[in-house]
Amino acid sequence: MNEFATIGELARGLRQGDYSSVELIRHYLARIDANSTLNTFITVAEDEALNAAASADQAFERGEAGPLTGIPLAHKDIFCTQGIATTCGSRILENWIAPYDATVVDRLAHAGAVLLGKTNMDEFAMGSSNENSYFGAALNPWDSSRVPGGSSGGSAAAVAAGLTPVATGTDTGGSIRQPAAFCGVAGIKPTYGRVSRYGMAAFASSLDQAGVFGHDAQDLAVVLSIMSGFDPRDSTSSDRADSWLTGVSESGLKPNDEGLTIGLPSEYFKDLNEGATLLQAAAKEFENAGCRLTQISLPHTDAAIPAYYIIAGAEASTNLARYDGVHFGYRCENPKSLEDLYQRSRSEGFGIEVKRRILTGTYALSVGYFDAYYLKAQKLRRLIQQDFLSAFEEVDLILAPTTPGVAFHTGDLTDDPVAMYQQDIFTIPASLAGLPALSLPCGFTGGLPIGMQLIGPHFSERRLLETSALYQQNTDWHQRHPEVA
Repeated sequence: MNEFATIGELARGLRQGDYSSVELIRHYLARIDANSTLNTFITVAEDEALNAAASADQAFERGEAGPLTGIPLAHKDIFCTQGIATTCGSRILENWIAPYDATVVDRLAHAGAVLLGKTNMDEFAMGSSNENSYFGAALNPWDSSRVPGGSSGGSAAAVAAGLTPVATGTDTGGSIRQPAAFCGVAGIKPTYGRVSRYGMAAFASSLDQAGVFGHDAQDLAVVLSIMSGFDPRDSTSSDRADSWLTGVSESGLKPNDEGLTIGLPSEYFKDLNEGATLLQAAAKEFENAGCRLTQISLPHTDAAIPAYYIIAGAEASTNLARYDGVHFGYRCENPKSLEDLYQRSRSEGFGIEVKRRILTGTYALSVGYFDAYYLKAQKLRRLIQQDFLSAFEEVDLILAPTTPGVAFHTGDLTDDPVAMYQQDIFTIPASLAGLPALSLPCGFTGGLPIGMQLIGPHFSERRLLETSALYQQNTDWHQRHPEVA
């Protein structure tokens, strides 16, 4: 049984009777146990997974199996799962069990996918290394002395290590794409509003978007097509036609060879050291496949990080006010007053990075500073979005690095939050603009993977995925895997 098999390969094996879903799930559960030192999972749902696998085998016997029936997957521990703990990587929700399923969880379960467990993450999705988790840092399977990226580091590392074929994640400022690059897997952040946020714990509501990790573009397409679609319970959910990937499960993606024009933003390449040669080689692959390359400019790129951390912090300050020690979650012992209850529950329950962002956001929203910080950040956000809209009048897609370099060592940046924030310099602009973007492995340097990023206009996920399939058809970086137990 190949633990690095794609969804299509696993589904074929299930249909042909090479193994049952129960056998498949037991195989992946054993791998999770054997690689527990990577700390990719916060919760392993063994009993629930085996029960769901047994139901999947019955569906095969009845001839009612779908594209994900019996296929294992993992959810980032930010999605509510009924009956299974949802911690958001935080002490404040350490023992909280949601009374309902998030829309993403519900749709994938109804498609027959089998939940293995909940993956590790930076607390409330705030971080770029997975070191902010209350449950300890997840490790990079390519080099356990390095970080897997964040905040969806557990999901990326689990897919890279062959502990699950696919996993969900969320991306606010790069939390899918950056760990995908660090771990050498594929990861996509769809257009804001493409996937429902209902049941997904909020960090920054105008930026948060759910996505998926996998080994190749086809796996991303299959899972994302099921996750996507209008949800009346999410006021930001798009009502655009849900059939954007109709047929991808049966017929597969058609590699896009239409001779697209791909833009190379000068601002993204000017200070690039590690991986520059690999990015140039990736661009050459597209050119050889018939695409036209052209230089473009996104002039407000340098404003993205300061604008993002003001906006995201302000929204986090508001969203996290609900964790007060009264309604649910962690509560301090023996509070002397209501004020003491609030103060100690939040001080003891939240980690350093979360408190830093809450304080920053509260300051930016306070009287006398709102115009100087928050309002100005929103104006910069609009300029950044306009940069992209203007670029897409000339190009079909944008090719850029995903990260400034390879995964850094655990502990290297923990005492320098500004340097940590700089890790998201290439991913934040697309998030501020609400654009779909994905990361693909495009090579290795020093034995560590490097990722490239493709960014498209709003609701261009199919083109992004088909263009990615074209690249993966002509390269084998996505077929290289770390050696793990």
